[in-house]
Amino acid sequence: MSRELTLLPPDCLVKTGPVDYAEWNYSKSILSRIQRRRFQMAKSLLGEQRYGKLLEIGYGSGIFMPELAARCDRLYGLDIHEHSGEVTHALSTQGIIAELTTASAEEMPYEDQFFDCIVAVSALDFVPDIARAAREAHRILAPGGHFIVVMPAVSAIVDLGLYLLTGNSAKEDFGDRREKVAPALRQYFKIEKSLNFPPMLRPRLYQAWRMIK
Repeated sequence: MSRELTLLPPDCLVKTGPVDYAEWNYSKSILSRIQRRRFQMAKSLLGEQRYGKLLEIGYGSGIFMPELAARCDRLYGLDIHEHSGEVTHALSTQGIIAELTTASAEEMPYEDQFFDCIVAVSALDFVPDIARAAREAHRILAPGGHFIVVMPAVSAIVDLGLYLLTGNSAKEDFGDRREKVAPALRQYFKIEKSLNFPPMLRPRLYQAWRMIK
């Protein structure tokens, strides 16, 4: 990770929903370091490879798209919120062109084998039917394509920390979905590389995988 992480500036962020915490990346608390670590993990797993067509599932405010735009020829985003126009405009002020779509990960409106890479940062743990989403991701990803996934680890201690820092309930935010993500993905993808944060200590805050179709 030689180059500094490139995120959308704070004055360009669009609040897209109750669990969109993009502003935390610019706070002066420990939350900023924790939030940014997710994107650093995804950046590391992307490696130095450049992709043709790249999709971000759960792009939210578009905060990670400046980094992703530097890694591909054509950038796409999918999310369930209705703010795609506002986010498209915010990205355009930074010279970033992205084709954003309002749809669910369980039914993605793309052709078979359309993408060379898919990225999902703290997104799949909010999908109600993760088995269906995994099947859809496999369908739209080209053979040999990469799927980069970063998500919160399952830990009672981490959940308590989330509540103390933010007042948010992990049970309300995630339910039991975190436990289902990895098994669902392994049915369709092979894990090439995995990362954990912190790398050598428990409890872990985040887990991440680079998977290949």
